[in-house]
Amino acid sequence: MKALRPFLVLTGVLGLLHAYIGLRLIPQFPGGRGAAALFLFLSWLAIPAGMMARYAAGAVLADLVGWGGALLMGFFSSLLVLTVLRDAALGVAGLFAAADLLSRLAFVSAPAVPLLAALATAIGLVAARRLPPVVRVDVPLAGLPPALHGFRIAQISDIHVGPTIKRPYVEAVVRAVNALAPDLVAVTGDLVDGRVADLGPHVAPIGALSAPHGTYFVTGNHEYYSGVGDWVAYLRRLGLRVLCNEHVVVDHGGARLVVAGVPDYSAAGPPSDPRAALAGAPEDGVVKILLAHQPRSAFAAVGAGFDLQLSGHTHGGQFWPWNHFVRLQQPFTAGLHRLDGMWVYINRGTGYWGPPKRLGVASEITLIRLVPAA
Repeated sequence: MKALRPFLVLTGVLGLLHAYIGLRLIPQFPGGRGAAALFLFLSWLAIPAGMMARYAAGAVLADLVGWGGALLMGFFSSLLVLTVLRDAALGVAGLFAAADLLSRLAFVSAPAVPLLAALATAIGLVAARRLPPVVRVDVPLAGLPPALHGFRIAQISDIHVGPTIKRPYVEAVVRAVNALAPDLVAVTGDLVDGRVADLGPHVAPIGALSAPHGTYFVTGNHEYYSGVGDWVAYLRRLGLRVLCNEHVVVDHGGARLVVAGVPDYSAAGPPSDPRAALAGAPEDGVVKILLAHQPRSAFAAVGAGFDLQLSGHTHGGQFWPWNHFVRLQQPFTAGLHRLDGMWVYINRGTGYWGPPKRLGVASEITLIRLVPAA
């Protein structure tokens, strides 16, 4: 019962929010009020059911429940935000407009809210399901050895293979990454949302990622929700090098590059320790790169002496307006940033979590190129 408590609390909160939407919109509908109320009731049940879909008996049933709940989660999010904005707008209008005009505004705007929410959900679905575009980023590093000028790292992150992302999506991403012909591939966590027994065949194409200096992986928080030990073992069998507070030294044309990795910042396992990840690494004439799922690792990485950190986790906020709230938990949301003497790049996510929805925040495959600082 204790393990179910957060889920029951979430379900209760969802119920209250659905009730708020119903009370604010349905009385103003010109018709179909019973159908609207039934839809909200079913949405309240379907969203938590979709979140628990991985435990459903049978893959087909799990996928159907997962897809239904995920789509409704995206619709509900926009519906809630637009309902709040409508209430705020009506509140302001009430200060200036006559009562009859305010009544007409309420009557016209109520059915417009679900229509706009449906449009946002449809646009977001198309954006989420397309092949992620390639974002090319030059990172200027002082003292970069000539042999490393133009060294290319392909980064993917936060694919979230699970109820709605399956093998065909992963295969398309792998083909796109390999077409870039990178020198090295970095996978910065949250690859999966589910168990190896259920998702192994869908993740298997990730083993076809190809680069002269290999493919490296660090765990995200979702691997710890999904059986991290099994996933680490499985990815190693696929040929990925999993870095857990450790590093490798890459020799590229006589120049050395240290690639280190740490487990997720908040993982219930070995603590994320950038200093430990560098233990025994060469000190002079090398470029030090850290793979860390969460941007929050950057503060410890600076002190450890890294030149560049590659992260994910934030999804760039995934869709409006939640992209404006990520900074409450992470120091950076997306893109390239400078933290003291270190660069930090945050991939916006190569997939998505929960709702198949990208609105105002595109997914990405990142191609990092090391260049000498001017």
